[in-house]
This record gives sequence, C-alpha cells and structure tokens, in this order.
Amino acid sequence: MMDYELWELPNGIRVVHRQVSNTKIAHCALMLDIGSRDEGLHQQGIAHFWEHMAFKGTHRRKAFHIINRLESLGGELNAYTTKEKICFYAAVLDSHLDKAVELLKDITFNSIFPDAQINKERQVILEEMAMYADSPEDAIQDQLDGLVFKDHQLGNNILGTSSSVKSFDQKDFLDFVSENLDTRRMVFSSVGNYSLKKLKKIVEKNLKSIDNISCDRERRVVNGYAPQNEITPKDITQAHVGIGCRAFDIYSEQKVPFFVLNNILGGSAMNSRLNLSLRENHGMVYNIESNFQAFTDTGLFSIFYATEPANLEKSIQLVKKEIKKLTETELGSKQLQTAKNQIKGQLAMAEENNQNFMLMMAKSILDHGKVEGLDAVFGKVDAVTRSQLRRLANERLDFGQMSILKYLPVIQD
Repeated sequence: MMDYELWELPNGIRVVHRQVSNTKIAHCALMLDIGSRDEGLHQQGIAHFWEHMAFKGTHRRKAFHIINRLESLGGELNAYTTKEKICFYAAVLDSHLDKAVELLKDITFNSIFPDAQINKERQVILEEMAMYADSPEDAIQDQLDGLVFKDHQLGNNILGTSSSVKSFDQKDFLDFVSENLDTRRMVFSSVGNYSLKKLKKIVEKNLKSIDNISCDRERRVVNGYAPQNEITPKDITQAHVGIGCRAFDIYSEQKVPFFVLNNILGGSAMNSRLNLSLRENHGMVYNIESNFQAFTDTGLFSIFYATEPANLEKSIQLVKKEIKKLTETELGSKQLQTAKNQIKGQLAMAEENNQNFMLMMAKSILDHGKVEGLDAVFGKVDAVTRSQLRRLANERLDFGQMSILKYLPVIQD
C-alpha cells in the first residue's frame, strides 16, 4: 500500500505528496535532475553557483525580499547541490504553504543572475572553498572523488575551481540553465498535514502555468577505473586517510546487499567493525566510517579517518584486516540478523524526519519513478544472505583495487 500521492502536471513536472498528522509544518521542495556532473570543462562549479544565485534576484524580487519572504513568517528557505541534483526547499507553517510554493517557483524559473550579485556571491563561494580547504576532513573527501573518478565530472569538486568561479558571468548562468533545465526531469515534493486536494489547488495555481521546457542533455558515461595512490603534505597535526573504489549504481540489484555490507564494516553505529577495531580495541582514531554512495550509472565506496602519523601504516593494515575477514568468513546467522535489525531500525528512524522523507521522495521519483515503502525495503534487507555478503566483499572490497589518499603533516624544522 502506497502512503504517498503522485501526479503529473501538463508541463511534465511530477508532484509527490505524503500527508502526515501531528505537525503544523509544511516541507516542500523543487528538485532538479541537474548536478555538477552535467557541467562542461569550462563550467566547473556553476551548478553550485546557480544554487547560490537563485537567492539573489528574480524578475519580481530582489535578494532581500527572497530571504525575507519566509524568514519573516518563521519559516526557512534553503538549497543544496550534489553531483546529480539541485534542490530548492522550504519549511513553513502549513497556513503559509502557498507562499512557499510560489517562492520556490520564482527562484527556480525566474532568476535573473544580476552582475552585481554575481560579483558579491563569487567572493562568498571563494570563502566557502577556502573554508573546506582548511578542513582536512572535508578536503580529503573531495580529493578522493578525484582519484576514484579520475578525468570524469564525478571526480570534480562540486564547488568548482577558483579560476572557474572567478570566470562566470550572467551569460554563463543563462546558458547552463538553458542547456539543462527540463520540466520532465523535475519533481515537486511535499510532506505535511494537509490534503491532496489542498496541495493540488496550490501547486496548480503556481506551477501549472510554467511552459513545457525540454533539453537534449546526455550525461557523459562513466569512464574506466584504475586504483590510484596519492600523498598530499598538509599543515596539519594528524594524518588523514581516504580509501575508496567504484561501487554499485542506484539500479543495481546489489545496492541493498552492499548497503548492508557497508553498514557492518563501517556504518555510523559504534558497533561497526572498523570502529570496534581501530577505536575501541586499538585507540587509534576518534572517528572512522565507511560510506556507500550510489549514482545513476556507478557508485562510490569510501573510508575516512584521522590518526597519529606514527599509527598511519598500522591503521591501514587494520582496515585491510577487517575487510579481509568479510571476504574470507561468512557472518553467523545471529550476526546477520543483528545487522538486518540494525539497518531496519536506522531506516525507520530516518523516515520519521519529515524533511528528510520529503527530500528522499523527490530523489526517488526522479531516479525510479516511484517511492518504495518501508515494508518493501525491509523485504529486500531480509532477503540478503550470508553467502551474498561474502561474495560482494570479494567482488567489490578487493584492497588491491582501492585508491588510497593520505594527508601527511608537514615536518617542521
């Protein structure tokens, strides 16, 4: 049984809604199937820059009026950019839902990218880039992407480069929007305690009049992979490590089993194998996690942590040892059931966050055309077998196929 409603406007924009009780907050978003991987070589960082510029002026509003429109009502307006998506979203008292939908429409379709605001926001983004560069925990993640997806847009930093960010003018933004905007690749998502009838009235009032916009964009197919090793000296105290390789895409039948495998190895819970080994048993790290991110045609598996330079090589051997255990020994029945219960509990708790669920619905509709209910996802988790996990560990966690990036402290004289 579906617990959401889905319909399509004449212009191709799909609308998904879930009615929930016990809340007065409306969460809504316009999510676009556009991201940093859709940028040309001369456009690196423009998708993220567009996200910023959407707040800086439209045909009917100046920057202050955009910011103040929902903030003055106690609401929030925000946005983010990923490798494959741009999202503009809002949270507001449900009595002001109409205002939120209208504002999201305005900043998505009517931005004018004024030159004066481009110059101001350019400096803001350069500061953002400097902030991330000063944070090794953030910088190493972006740099590892570049190793695993070498010479492909998926390996580019979402923020772009300082030279590209400094080069953009109004025409560059208008060209990028024109080259990529497609109402068929756009979803309006909503979660709140209001009926489908009420939402339809508001959405059709604001979004139905938008023209049917289409483009012929084709994403560049992901290229081949070869493991890379790189050492970067940094003015830091700890050594930072990033380990990663290619993984499964969002359509793969192996996505859920690999998600379970990753959670066992280094998920966010403190009982992950990497955390128990490197933190609890050896005291070498404060935090260590492995991650699995699936894209439309590939995926990324990664491990990140920091440690004392003297412990660097031993820590890598401990990571290798935990991975080797998964390749050589099947989990016991009780271990597997515990892992499944943990995953299902984490998924259920995540669904209770209305904003997260609203954003998840938008992405799921863009990628799959539907939203899977918890029962369906639980069924896939329950279907995972011990032999399947061991096979996946051997297939995808071959340490010889891992790219390794090390940030080493600069030795002071």
